[in-house]
Amino acid sequence: MANESALFFGQFMRSPASVGAIAPSSRRLAEAVCVPIPEQGDPVVVELGPGTGSFTAEIQRRLGGRGRHLAVEINPKLAAHLSDRHPGVEVVVDDACGLPALLADRGVAKADVIISGLPWAAFSPKLQDSLLKAILGSMAPGGAFTMFAYVHAMLLPPALRIRRSLFGSFEEVVMGRTVWPNLPPAFVYHARRPRENTF
Repeated sequence: MANESALFFGQFMRSPASVGAIAPSSRRLAEAVCVPIPEQGDPVVVELGPGTGSFTAEIQRRLGGRGRHLAVEINPKLAAHLSDRHPGVEVVVDDACGLPALLADRGVAKADVIISGLPWAAFSPKLQDSLLKAILGSMAPGGAFTMFAYVHAMLLPPALRIRRSLFGSFEEVVMGRTVWPNLPPAFVYHARRPRENTF
C-alpha cells in the first residue's frame, strides 16, 4: 500500500490536473462508489481513471469472477501497475472521451455500470462535456453511473457545473453520505437512467 501511495503521489506531482488527488481513494469510498454493481448476472462494468486500483479491487471483489471489467486509464505507468496487480481486468491505455469506440472495438455494445475515478472538478467545461457525452453514449438504458467529489471543492464552479450536468443528463441522481475517513473527505453521486438527446 505504501508503494501504491508513493506511485500515486509521484504521478500527481508529474501531472496534478489529470491525477487530481494526492493519495489513492480509501476502501470506504470504494465501497460507496461500487454500490450499483449488481449481485447477480454478468454485468459489464467500466471503470474510468482507475489510478492505482482502489476502486478496481472493490469492483473485482463484488463481481467475483462474473461479467466483464474494463478499466480505462490514460496514464501508462498507472495502467501498467494496474495490469500487474489485477490480471483479470481488461486495462485500456486511452482517453475516456473515446469510450463508445473503445467498447465497440472490444465487442461491447453498452456498459451496465460505469464507475468514475476521474477528477471532474479539475476539468474544463469542454472536457466535462466530452466525457459526459462519451459516458451517456456508452450506457445501457437502465445503466448506472457513479462518480465521487471532494467535499472541500463542492462549491467551486467546475464542481457545481458537473452537478448541474448530472441532474440534466440522468432521470435519477442521488448524493451519498460523506465519507469522512477518505483523504480528503468525499461523497458519491449515483446516477441512473440516462436521458436521451442530452447533448
